[in-house]
Amino acid sequence: MPKKNKMNKQDKTRENKKAAVMGSTKKSRLPLVIIIAAIVIAGSGAIALMQYQKAGSNATIEASKAPPLANATTVAYPVNLFDDGKARHYSYASGDETIRYFVLKSADGNVRAAFDACDVCWPAGKGYYQEGDNLVCRNCGRRFASNRINEVKGGCNPAPLNRTVQDNQLVIKIDDILQGKSYFDFSGKG
Repeated sequence: MPKKNKMNKQDKTRENKKAAVMGSTKKSRLPLVIIIAAIVIAGSGAIALMQYQKAGSNATIEASKAPPLANATTVAYPVNLFDDGKARHYSYASGDETIRYFVLKSADGNVRAAFDACDVCWPAGKGYYQEGDNLVCRNCGRRFASNRINEVKGGCNPAPLNRTVQDNQLVIKIDDILQGKSYFDFSGKG
């Protein structure tokens, strides 16, 4: 009988070696599950971080880029559209150029408008993004308090855009938008 036990031990040893070589041993799947979970969590975190950074550093809301009607002389927006204090960027196509501007309600409650450019950094064509109550130049990094938009002119300040409020509508004349055309002429012609 002892011989049979010895064979069983040898057979088991052979089977274990064969299983190890062939990869058929039962392995714990826990490390694999942990690795997959870590990848999913890291990927989700990376996506969330990118969206947070996009929302935080570029806290502007892209609004309609549709041009006004051909016979229109003004563009108008409901004043309450800006109640959240977020800058909304718009564009107006004129010939080969697209004139960009933004509108926001500043901390002092006034609805303000400015071209998405300034006298200094306009050649870079980068414009501004909102960070809290400030607009930040994407080219030089200077910050401008919202209540100074459309008040301070020249330098790196966002170039003011005339606007009026009539019947709870923010109204901007297309002729005033066209005054900003030179800020968006990147053809080198001047």
